[in-house]
Amino acid sequence: MVPQAAAFREGGARGPKDVALYVHWPYCARICPYCDFNVVRDRGRVEEQAGLVQAILADMEAQSLLVGPRRLASIFFGGGTPSLMPPEAVAAVIARAKALFPPAGDIEITLEANPTDAEAGRYAALAEAGINRLSMGVQSFDDAALKFLGRDHSAAEARRAVQTAGRAFPRLSIDLIYARPGQSVADWTAELATALDLGFEHVSPYQLTIEPTTAFGRAFARGALTPPDEDLAAALYEATQDVLETAGFEAYEVSNHARDEAARSSHNLHVWRGGDYLGLGPGAHGRLTLDGRRTATVAHRRIADYVAGVAAGTPWAERETLDASGAAEERVLLGLRTVEGVPLTTLQALGLSDISGPLADLIADGFLRLQEGRVAATATGRPVLDAVLRALLT
Repeated sequence: MVPQAAAFREGGARGPKDVALYVHWPYCARICPYCDFNVVRDRGRVEEQAGLVQAILADMEAQSLLVGPRRLASIFFGGGTPSLMPPEAVAAVIARAKALFPPAGDIEITLEANPTDAEAGRYAALAEAGINRLSMGVQSFDDAALKFLGRDHSAAEARRAVQTAGRAFPRLSIDLIYARPGQSVADWTAELATALDLGFEHVSPYQLTIEPTTAFGRAFARGALTPPDEDLAAALYEATQDVLETAGFEAYEVSNHARDEAARSSHNLHVWRGGDYLGLGPGAHGRLTLDGRRTATVAHRRIADYVAGVAAGTPWAERETLDASGAAEERVLLGLRTVEGVPLTTLQALGLSDISGPLADLIADGFLRLQEGRVAATATGRPVLDAVLRALLT
């Protein structure tokens, strides 16, 4: 039995049958200036990384004792740059997950990757390890933009990597960043058109967000970086929707577009629908149903603290049991980002009514719609979803 197993024995959960896994690999070749994730430089930390893999496996086994028998819904390797993870380690995590949580059939197993030539050379090995969906952080197909974003690949490398990934994996998604300083609608439209020629099934276009703790945040604070104003950002968003919709991509979530329903990320949908998932690795977040109650977990952020915590039976820096209101609010915050929305009953659990009050007002004003017992954001509401959520939940 792993060292922390006894600490996790709390009677076993009785709840949803399916559980997903999020595995956080914190190592990156370089730290991007816009990134505020829990990442460190990958500087040949071979022994540390081997220890982290063993800690992730032990943590998974211990949490399996906590949640009880479940079916495996999906696995998502995020980071950081998990394409830097040794393929044999990826295979070990997948094998252990399937042994602990036998899936009902084939499941989606996603891994995030960068499109450098060096990493593209590892794609075949990662596919052999069990990865069947690659999520590639292209971010841009413009060399000047890539330099600004601090990326360590070129536009040509990105195109080659997409082609290589298309041969190695049955499913491929790419990330792009827009609303960059100095970017025009025409520039962005042309960049999207270039991307769409490459044949992927899923794209996640994100507006550049300036986080205060990042290099971009510090540059913004001293006036050295100016993002697009609100009107231009809105125009860039609308151009994104128009170009992708014309190309046959549906925006099934605010920042996620798929060619068809089969191309949607089942892992992300599992999370957005309020499903249980284990957070494994430094700083990983999890959501578990334990004894019928929604529980939020956050692992220790520092690698050494996480490894030591797993060994001691205390991998989590935070564990919070959500009350019914907190669980419902979280479900609304996630679910309203998707086209399917959330059940009206979830909003009613927060004391909201479609007859009067903020929910009724947002429906009447055309920001939300009520259909067949579900509430979802409209085309008008989605661009200003943060404001809609604030009006709804405050």
